[in-house]
Amino acid sequence: MGIFILRRLGVMLLTALCLTFIVFWLTNLYPNLEKLAKTQGNFRMSDEAVTSYLGDRGYLQPLPVKFGQWLGVMPGWVTEKEDGTVFGRCFGEGTPEDQRPVRCGVIQGDWGFSTRFKDEVGPTVITRLALTGKLMFCVLLLMVPSALIVGVLAGMREGSKLDRSLSTFSIATTATPEYVSGVIFIAVLASSKFGLSPLLAEWGLIDSKTLFLGSATSAMKDATFWNFFLPVLTISLYGMGYIARMTRASMAEVMTAQYIRTARLKGVKFSDIVLKHALRNALIAPFTVIMLQIPWLLNGVVIVETLFNYKGFGWLLVEAAGNNDIELLLAVSVVSVAVVLVTQLISDIGYVYLNPRIRIS
Repeated sequence: MGIFILRRLGVMLLTALCLTFIVFWLTNLYPNLEKLAKTQGNFRMSDEAVTSYLGDRGYLQPLPVKFGQWLGVMPGWVTEKEDGTVFGRCFGEGTPEDQRPVRCGVIQGDWGFSTRFKDEVGPTVITRLALTGKLMFCVLLLMVPSALIVGVLAGMREGSKLDRSLSTFSIATTATPEYVSGVIFIAVLASSKFGLSPLLAEWGLIDSKTLFLGSATSAMKDATFWNFFLPVLTISLYGMGYIARMTRASMAEVMTAQYIRTARLKGVKFSDIVLKHALRNALIAPFTVIMLQIPWLLNGVVIVETLFNYKGFGWLLVEAAGNNDIELLLAVSVVSVAVVLVTQLISDIGYVYLNPRIRIS
């Protein structure tokens, strides 16, 4: 197992490096750099002024050199103005010569400066990632157990009324986009004029004007059931259908296996057959889908975070792309790639523990 993990970590590192280089190349195409220069300078800048701006800041260097500087394996660029002042990638104007770092990049913990937020990229990404991590944790707590219960109940007795009802529910949740279900939940549960809230308030069942809060902005500092349940429910319902359908199919297949039939013939209780014999083998396929939900949750919550005004990692990705914030966009991409690769590694390791018959070749 140890050799397998080390080998996979090596492949993951190489994959992350290649994918990051592709993103770096795409973000450093000249049209993007020209837009960056005009955004930070003046939209009426001449071509000569754009070239001068980009040249002074090292953007016109060869791509491998810029990538090496961004990683921190090559010395950063240094520019000297006509008046004799010197500034560079790793230091600003007026920095004493003995305090000027030679290298500053990802390896040194320097992710650059965000032109959108006028702040260091590293703390900005960590702050937004923590907010989305809190949202992801709550979603997984609600989505995974609910989906597994629905899938197992549907797959235990394939073709029954319960199976058809739960399967229809799973398909309906998957077929309903988040921006539709989110709007419906806000209208029904978070409106003081429409839906259930006015009725519940009139009957004296709730003290506030609405059953839930339609905005999750306050949940960024203090998440409560009142201000955080609707975005969690919106994401959970959409992702739950995939897991439930996969669990149902896997469970139905396992229930027709020969060893299950043998257990039934021996008179083993049906509940013991499901819990002790069928469930573990039925969870192998859903486990993959569950692990794939994590990268999707990280980057796919853009709509929900925008709808409920929750400024997390997905919102940060939109801001970075919309404002051509190259350094921030690179950092967001690296984090996304890392999360995908780590979840795949956890998925591979989980296979072995769920089914010892799987051998690592």
